[in-house]
Amino acid sequence: MDDKVYDEASTVEARDGAVSVDGPDGVDVRLSPEAALETSDRLLESAAEAQGQQAAAARAQQRLITDAEEARRRD
Repeated sequence: MDDKVYDEASTVEARDGAVSVDGPDGVDVRLSPEAALETSDRLLESAAEAQGQQAAAARAQQRLITDAEEARRRD
């Protein structure tokens, strides 16, 4: 599995009663409206979870830096 993370959003449009998604790395899919709605719910939920993970990692990194600075001051 390719672990590349893309910074560009997919293009999405309704066409002929289906939802077309064109994205990076050749993504090209047509979904029924129902499948598109479920996919959008899953994307939103996972995007919020990923942002939380990034925020937690940033807080942990900041704590490490702060703890290291505190240790240097004590030495």
